[in-house]
Formats: sequence, structure tokens, C-alpha cells
Amino acid sequence: MSGLGLGSMYGLLALGFYVTYAVSSTVNFSQGSSMMLGAVLCYTFAVTLGWPGPAAIVAALVLSGLWGALVERFAVRPFVRGGSNAWLMSTVAIGIVLENAVLFTYGKEPRNLPSPLVRGTINVGGLGVYPLQLVIPAAALLIALGLHLVSRHTRYGKALLAVVQNSDAARLVGVNVSGAITWSFVLSTVFAAAAGILIAPLFNVAAEMGTLFGIKAFAVAILGGITSAGGVVVAGFVYGLVEALVTALLGSAYNQIVTFALVIVALVVLPNGLFGRGAVKKV
Repeated sequence: MSGLGLGSMYGLLALGFYVTYAVSSTVNFSQGSSMMLGAVLCYTFAVTLGWPGPAAIVAALVLSGLWGALVERFAVRPFVRGGSNAWLMSTVAIGIVLENAVLFTYGKEPRNLPSPLVRGTINVGGLGVYPLQLVIPAAALLIALGLHLVSRHTRYGKALLAVVQNSDAARLVGVNVSGAITWSFVLSTVFAAAAGILIAPLFNVAAEMGTLFGIKAFAVAILGGITSAGGVVVAGFVYGLVEALVTALLGSAYNQIVTFALVIVALVVLPNGLFGRGAVKKV
């Protein structure tokens, strides 16, 4: 159950990497910081300001989406237009800036986000689990399904798909390519914020909570095949389950060693990831 919950979080974060890469051929390396931002904002609204839970969640997601738009506008777009790959370092740097800004304003002390879904356990196959541990995988799958339905059955989603397939052709038929790219970053950070809000009641909310999650999520995105939405979700579940098994069998001290070693081995065998496809070169 723990592995499924963690895998859901990795899958949501990795979906964010997939969305921006598919639409703009760039990735937002501040995804982990965006996850932290969602959790911190939700805590601030729900606990510090005393807002109702649903209102706090909506406000946190909206502000996190706005943050994604700012990242694309100021940390990615100028470099892409100039033909530079400096957006790689820029997104890393802006994530560090956000993390330290939260550290100075929010404080270093970890805090707990209360939730009615972790106040009692239910029996599942002889295991006592929190209801939230069942909600997290279900929510992650619903979000992934929502992304699929939006991309296939809405005008906005089809515009995104058009940009993915051929940005120049999409521009010629009237698609706002710059707007589509901005929205891909908005979606990316909203996915990350949702992951942070979902996992926060089980983990402490802190300024540094998203750093390792972000690194693992990028590993998951590469492992699943960053060009495949379904692939990164499946890879997230696999990674989470393997991580939980390693912790249970060998101890947490071996967690990072074994899981990242397995990622390296998997990519040696499958360079394009589990479900990714190699780029086709036309001559």
C-alpha cells in the first residue's frame, strides 16, 4: 500500500515532465519545488488562515498553476527563443530560489497537514491502512485519465496535441503555440502541487520536502519513456513498489542505492525507457 501511494506521487510528477517535454521539448526541473509549493500553500490556507479544506486545495492549485506560467515565461521562454539550452540550469535555479524563499518565510520546522483521511485505519486484506492511502492512487489515476480525456475530446486538448505533432503546422492553422506551451507548464505544476497536497498528511510539510521527490520523478519519467504518458504512470507505480519492497526487505539505508541502480540497469537494457520510442531520423 505504501508503494502504491509513493508510486502515484512519482507518476503525477513524472506526468508533469511528460507534458512539458511533449509540447515544448523542455522540462521543468523545478517540479520538486512545485510539489513543495502546493503542500505549503495548502497548509497556509487550511491551517494558518483556517480556510475550509476544499477552498484551501483549490487556491493552492490555482496559485501553483500561476507559478508554472511564471516559470515558463521568465525561466524557459527567453532561452528557447534564443536557441539556448540554458533553460536547464534556469529551471533548476528558480526551484532553488523558491525553496529558499519558502524556507525564510515559512520556516525550517516541518509541520503536519491534518486530514480526516488519516484519523483512523480501515481493514484491507488484513492490513490496517489509512483511507488516504487508498485515495492517493485513485486520485492519481483519475488525474491521468482526465489528462487523456481532455487531450482527446476538447478543443484545448486537441490544440496541445497539434503542437506536439508539429508546432509549425499548428501555428499555420491558428493555434497559439506560445499559449499552449505556457498551459503545459501550468498543467505540469498543478500535477506537482496535487501530488504535494495528497502526500502532505502522510509526510511532514517542509521547504525541502520536494527535492528528492523531484529527482526520483525525473528518473521515473526517463524510465517509463518521457514520450509516453501511460509509460511514466506505470513506471511511477513500479518504482514506488520497488522502493517500498527494498525498504521492507533491506532497510531504508539501501533504498536509494538499489532503486537508482535498478534504473541505470533498466536504461542500459531499454535506452528509450519501458514504453518510449526512439527518435526517427529522416534522410
